[in-house]
Amino acid sequence: MVTSIKATVLETIDMGIDHRNPKASQQGGTALDDNEMHRMGKIQEFKRNMRPLAALSFASVLQATWEYLIISNYQGLENGGLAGMFWSYIWTFIGFGFIIASLSEMASIAPTDGGQYHWVSEFSSPRYQKFLSYITGWMSVLAWQSGTASGSFLTGTIIQGLISVRNPDYDPKGWQGTLLVFSMVLVAYIFNVYASELMPILSNILMILHVFCWVVILIVLWAMSPHRSAEAVFVSDWENIGGLPTMGLSVMVGQISAIYGCLSSDACAHMSEEIKDAGKNVPRAMAWGYFINGIMAAILLIAYLFATPSVMDSLNDVTGFPFLYVFKQATNTAGVNGLTVIILLPVIFSNIMFNASTSRQTWAFARDKGLPCSRWISKIDPKRKIPVNAIALTCTFSCLLSLINIGSDTAFNAIISLNTAALMYTYVISITCVIWRKIRHPDTLPVRQWDLGRNWGLAVNIIGLCYSVFAMFWSFWPGELPVTVENFNWSVVIFGAVFILSLIMYVIKGRNEYSGPAVDVKHED
Repeated sequence: MVTSIKATVLETIDMGIDHRNPKASQQGGTALDDNEMHRMGKIQEFKRNMRPLAALSFASVLQATWEYLIISNYQGLENGGLAGMFWSYIWTFIGFGFIIASLSEMASIAPTDGGQYHWVSEFSSPRYQKFLSYITGWMSVLAWQSGTASGSFLTGTIIQGLISVRNPDYDPKGWQGTLLVFSMVLVAYIFNVYASELMPILSNILMILHVFCWVVILIVLWAMSPHRSAEAVFVSDWENIGGLPTMGLSVMVGQISAIYGCLSSDACAHMSEEIKDAGKNVPRAMAWGYFINGIMAAILLIAYLFATPSVMDSLNDVTGFPFLYVFKQATNTAGVNGLTVIILLPVIFSNIMFNASTSRQTWAFARDKGLPCSRWISKIDPKRKIPVNAIALTCTFSCLLSLINIGSDTAFNAIISLNTAALMYTYVISITCVIWRKIRHPDTLPVRQWDLGRNWGLAVNIIGLCYSVFAMFWSFWPGELPVTVENFNWSVVIFGAVFILSLIMYVIKGRNEYSGPAVDVKHED
């Protein structure tokens, strides 16, 4: 993954900018930011108050790979065991690396909050850009909305699990967990609306917390937990508790836990219009944030797997969370509570940032008239300079999606599968379009500050595309057999319903009102 900055060309662009968008400079952007917004035909609506360190911190804290990998590995342990969980993470981390490299290059070319649907529109064939971009926009909204819901779902139900730790007689109910999820959504709303100006400094502080909590958990697992053998962790402990026909199939289904931990690395792209010198700092934050998080997660995952005495006992723990079982083996009840709080704190703030990124992505698609009630959703609060309506809509969607928990014991698996499938769909389409552009019209791609190169870049894109298809395919599979109403993977139903709805909306409304961002893009003579 090579980054080359074509300084001479960029300086020429900088000196030749036609400042037709004075709001961009007034909002804290650079000359290149002005030029990029002008080229994309967009008006600067937000303040560019994020510097390089804040952007990197935002990307790292939001992705929270080690946190999510530890607290949401039920399916990976059930279908794969210790060895399956470890090796599935390794190939997931490598495969996602090619996706992130591809997305980073596209984010450098077109640093806009819209992300994938904008890239599809700009890079695809003019004949198909409108339709492909519209459907991708809907799937991107679905992906990010379900991802935001999954974070709030996790924190709310983990709090419910802690109640079970303190009171073994407590009988957790789905509706109670849902109410706790609602409370987490409320926290995200309050922070995003009333403390939005603190996001840059908060990101930097939380990066310190992110690393500090990692160190504490790592020390406890290594120093205080009983340890399995290296052979069990890396070689012999393969599990197929879900009852799938073969061990290989079981591991493929179980890799959803590893995939979920690596998702949302493109979050920074959806904050592009609030990051200074976005064409350079957004792809850097995406790539370095992914790499730093991935290495931290790999180290902690190894410690966690060594500290898991019994996969079956961890899955059968009364709390429903294997990591709480592991903590119980290392310490007492008070210690379990303390360690869980140490994990919950960065995850809660990750949810807050997730809401921010999701609301911007939704706002951007509404700005391009891709959603119903686009005028209302795309409104910017004139005082706070944030999309308050999009934030409220995001919180509402999180609450609605969490209602699945009332009727299904595998609600979380359905939500993360939905998040994975929809996001992978957007990766497949956007990477396919940039591959097409590089092959058919390579000279029409703008100069960018993050350039993978012509030959290596195309190879990276193709590998990233193949892995995206691979991950999307496995995200729809059920985790257990036989399939019942309780353990059914509802993601395929919701994904299919939204996909069909987007087709209907395109026929009814989109083909007349939605033009696609490409029509506003200005090309160099």
